Amino acid sequence: MRDPVRYTLGTAAKATGKSKTTIQRAISNGRISAQRQDGGTYSIDPAELHRVFPHLEGDTVPRDAEMDIPRPHDETPELRARIESLEAMLSREREALDEIRADRDAWRQQARALLAAPLPKPRKWWPW
Repeated sequence: MRDPVRYTLGTAAKATGKSKTTIQRAISNGRISAQRQDGGTYSIDPAELHRVFPHLEGDTVPRDAEMDIPRPHDETPELRARIESLEAMLSREREALDEIRADRDAWRQQARALLAAPLPKPRKWWPW
C-alpha cells in the first residue's frame, strides 16, 4: 500500500500561499506537527497543515503563462558580437592581471632581499 501524499516545506508553502519560513515557524512553535526526514527536510500531513493554514484556492501562477526567456540556442548576431566583445575584454583583464602579478613578485623579491641584507652598524651618538 502506498503512503498518502505529504507536503515538503516548499509544497506546503505553495498550497497555502505562505512562505516556507512561516511554515517552518509554525512547526517549530508546535502549531503544526511534521516529521523530520534524514536529509533535514520535513514531511507534513496535508490535513495537519490545512488545520492551521487554509488551502489556497487555484494556482497562484496561471498554467498557460508563457515566459519569453531567450534560450542559448537562439543566438542572434547581436548576442554573438556581445559575446566576442566580452571575451576580448576578459582576455585584456587576464593580461593586466598577469602583469600585476609579475610586478607583485618583483616587489616581493626586492623586499626579501632588503630584509636579508645585514643592517648597518649604528653610529654612536657621542663622538669619543
